[in-house]
Amino acid sequence: MNTADTLMTERANPFSAPAQPAEESTQLPQGQSLRDCVEKSVNNYFQHLDGQDVSDVYEMVLAEVEAPMLEVVMKYTRHNQTKAAQVLGLNRGTLRKKLKQYGLL
Repeated sequence: MNTADTLMTERANPFSAPAQPAEESTQLPQGQSLRDCVEKSVNNYFQHLDGQDVSDVYEMVLAEVEAPMLEVVMKYTRHNQTKAAQVLGLNRGTLRKKLKQYGLL
């Protein structure tokens, strides 16, 4: 049975977007919201399971969204954890825990 940990380490990641030029990499496809992109990616993931058992999808999706969000917010706040915590609506201690969890600290 696949878990979130093993699924996230597989080379073929159905949640990964194709490489884009640097100036376009931060923009969503025209007319699509973040929600639309997540929905499309999750549907794509389930379509490519080929009968494999799967578990911990919630944790996998959360990690796929949370890690890059933290990276972007930290860059936006110039790595000021207090400001980043405020932007995210998190306690600073919770932010530090999440940064460590994803190897960003």
